[in-house]
Amino acid sequence: MADTVTTLEVPLEDRSLAGVRVLDAAPGAMGAIARHFAELGADVVRLEPPEGSSDRRDGRIAAGMSLDFVAANLGKRAATMERFEALACEADILIVARGEVEVAGLRSRYPSLVILSVSDFGDTGPFAKWIGGDALFHALSGELSRSGIPGRPPLLPPGELALSCAAVQAVYVTLLAYWEALKSGRGDHLDFSMLDGAAQALDPGYGIAGSAAGGVLASKLPRGRPDVRFMYPIFACKDGFVRLCILAPRQWQGMFEWMGRPEEFADPSFNKMPVRFASKTLLPAMARLFANKTREQAEEEGQRYGVPAAAVLTLDEALATEQVVARRAFRTVRFGADLEAPFPDGVLEIDGARMGIAGPPPGLPESDVVWRPRAEPLRPPAAGGRPLEGLRVLDLGVIVVGAETGRLLGDQGADVIKVESSAFIDGSRQSRSSAPISPTFATGHRNKRSLGIDLRHPRGKELIEALIRQSDVVLSNFKGGTLQSLGLDYATIKAINPRIILTDSSAFGPSGPWARRMGYGPLVRASAGLTMQWRYPGEAESFSDAITVYPDHVAGRIGAIGVIALLIRRLRTGEGGQVSVSQAEVMLGHLAPQIAAEALERAGHPVTVPSQQTAVLPCAGDDEWCVVVVRNSADELAIARVTAGLPLPDWARERTPRDVMEALQAVGVPAAAMLRVSELPSFGYYVERGFFRESIHPRISEPLTMEAAPVRSENLPEPPDLPAPLLAEHSGQLLRERLGLSAAEVEDLLAAGVIEQSAERTGGDDAPVTA
Repeated sequence: MADTVTTLEVPLEDRSLAGVRVLDAAPGAMGAIARHFAELGADVVRLEPPEGSSDRRDGRIAAGMSLDFVAANLGKRAATMERFEALACEADILIVARGEVEVAGLRSRYPSLVILSVSDFGDTGPFAKWIGGDALFHALSGELSRSGIPGRPPLLPPGELALSCAAVQAVYVTLLAYWEALKSGRGDHLDFSMLDGAAQALDPGYGIAGSAAGGVLASKLPRGRPDVRFMYPIFACKDGFVRLCILAPRQWQGMFEWMGRPEEFADPSFNKMPVRFASKTLLPAMARLFANKTREQAEEEGQRYGVPAAAVLTLDEALATEQVVARRAFRTVRFGADLEAPFPDGVLEIDGARMGIAGPPPGLPESDVVWRPRAEPLRPPAAGGRPLEGLRVLDLGVIVVGAETGRLLGDQGADVIKVESSAFIDGSRQSRSSAPISPTFATGHRNKRSLGIDLRHPRGKELIEALIRQSDVVLSNFKGGTLQSLGLDYATIKAINPRIILTDSSAFGPSGPWARRMGYGPLVRASAGLTMQWRYPGEAESFSDAITVYPDHVAGRIGAIGVIALLIRRLRTGEGGQVSVSQAEVMLGHLAPQIAAEALERAGHPVTVPSQQTAVLPCAGDDEWCVVVVRNSADELAIARVTAGLPLPDWARERTPRDVMEALQAVGVPAAAMLRVSELPSFGYYVERGFFRESIHPRISEPLTMEAAPVRSENLPEPPDLPAPLLAEHSGQLLRERLGLSAAEVEDLLAAGVIEQSAERTGGDDAPVTA
C-alpha cells in the first residue's frame, strides 16, 4: 500500500510554490494548512518552544509521538521561537493562532506579509474566546442536524471532517491573499475562523446541493433528520452491501434492463426521480436483485448496464483496492522511535505527478534555521481590480464539484463561462418545481455566464478551440476519458494554448484501473470506507450519510487551490499546467491519523487515544440537542459547578441547547447547540461575522441566502452578485464579445444547432441574441 519516503517524485524546487516562504505558528489540527503549502513546494518553517509544542504529544500517541502531529506537519522544518523576527522579515505568509502576535505591529513592519490568524470562532466579537472542535463545528454548521436517522439522535460523522475541510478553506483564502499581494505589493490580515471554514467547505447548508435534492435547499428540509436513504440506496449482498446512484434517465433505463424490464416499472414516468422516489415497490424489487450477488458481481454488472454502483467497503478494504494501490496514494513515513506508518501522499497531481509528502515531520526546533534561497523572482501579475480580475475561465464542470470550483474563481473576479448543452444537461439544473432555475443552482453558479454549445459538432469544436486560445483556465470533473472523447484532453488544449491551466476532478483520479468508473459523492464515500463508518454503533444497516454532500465542496476548493498555485508558477515559467484531484483520495487524506494508528496497531505497536468524551445530549424541546466535549478532570469539575452536582444529561434535559451551550462555554467547557440550516442566518455568531448575505435572482421569487466573503480580510473585496444563468443565456453575447462574430453568424450557428440560446432576454444593449 505504501512506499517508504526516500526520494521525491518532483523536487521541491520544481513545484508550483517553490520560493514561497511560510512561517507556521498554528498548533494542532490547523498545522495541516501549512502542510498543504509544503506539498506544493513552499519552504515551511514551524515555530515552537525549544522543548517542542504540546501538540507533539496530543491526540493518537505511538511511542511518545502524536500521529496527528505527524499527519499535520510532514515536510516542515522547526525553528525556536527566538527566530521569529529574523524569519518573519523575509516571509511571505505567516500562519498564527489568534492573539499570539500583535498583528497591527507586524503589518506595519512587514507591509507585504500575508498574515492568517487562525482561531475557533474568529479574532473578535462575543464568541472569540469560545472553545471549538470538530464535533462542535458539525453542530454549529448545520451538518449534524442532517446526519442520522429520523426519530434517532443525530449522529456525529467519523473522523475529523470539519477540521480537515476548514484547513483546505484556509489554504484557499491564504493563496488568494498571497496572489493579491503579488499584484498590489500589499499584504493582508485574514481573520480566519475554523467554524467559518467548516461551514463553507464541508457541506454548506446554503450551497449547491446534489442532483437528487432536486434543487431543494437544505433550509427547506423537514424538521429532524430527513429520511433520504432512498436517494442513494444501499442493498444487502451475499458478502456485504452495495450502493446505487441512479440520477439520469439513461441510468434508470440501464437499471430497468438490469432488472429484466419488469412490467410494473415500464411506465415512462419512472424516468423521473420523484416518481421513482415515491414508489413503494421499486426498492424492494431492486433489493431482491442483489440478494444473491456478491459486491464484485454487482459492481461489474452495474458497469455493464451503465448504472453507477459501488461496494460499501470497510476502511481496510478501501486501502487495499487495486485503485489505491496502483496510484500509490500512501507512502510509509518513518518517525519517532523507529516507527513507520502509511500517510497520504498528497491530494493534488500537477502535470501528471503527485504533489506528495515533502519530507518527514520536523524534529525538535533548532535555533539556527534560515530560509532556503529563493528561485528566480516572480513577475508580478497585472495590478488592479479584484484578485482574479482578467482571468478567463471555461467551466465544463457539472454538479457540485464543477459548480464550486468555477464559483470560487468567479467570486474573485474571474470571467467564468459555463459551457453546457441541453443534450447533456448538468444534473444540478434538475428541479422539483417548474421554475426556470432552482435556488441551489443559483447559489452554486452565481457570477458565471452560460454558453450553450454542441462540442461534438465540428463547428462547435472550432468555436471552443478559439475560446481556449484566449482563455487561462479550463475546468472539468468528468469521469476519465470524457475529455479525450471530446478532443479536449490536456495535450490537445496545451497545443492550442501553452499557457492554459486545466483542472480535472474525478471520483478516483485520472489513472489506475478505476479511472473510468462513474462516480458520485455517495459512491466515493462507499468505496473509500467512510459510509461503513457512518453508522450507529452495532447497527449494521444504519447507514446515515445519504444526505451529505461530501467531499464535493472541499474537492472543488482543492481544484481552485491548484489553479492559483499554477497561476503563481506561470508567473515564473510562462506556461500553464494540469491539476488533477481524486475525490476518493481527498476523503482518505482526511482519515490520515486513523489510518496510521490502525496500521501501527496491526504491526504490534500500541496506540493510545485521547480519553475525552463527546456526548450529543437531548435538551428541552422537540428534537433539540447539544454537543458537549469533556476533555479532562478540569472540565468535569467545571460542569459539576454549573449543574450544582446534577448529572449532566439530567441537567441538560431541562434546558434549551443554547442555554446549555452558553452556560458551559462560560466556564471553558466545549459545548455547541445543534443548529438547523434554517437557523444559521439568525444565529448571533453568523450575524456578527457577516457570514451570509441576501441576494435577489431575477427568476426566483424569494430572496436567496448566500455565503458572503470567503474570509474576513483587510483587502479582499466582497464577491460580486451576478445572477446564475439560464442554460445558454449568454451564447450570442459571448460569441460576439469574445470571437467577434456578427449577429448573422450567430443566427446561422443557432439554425444549424451548433449553439443554443435561451428564449429569454436579459435586457440592455448587451442582451443575448435569441433564436
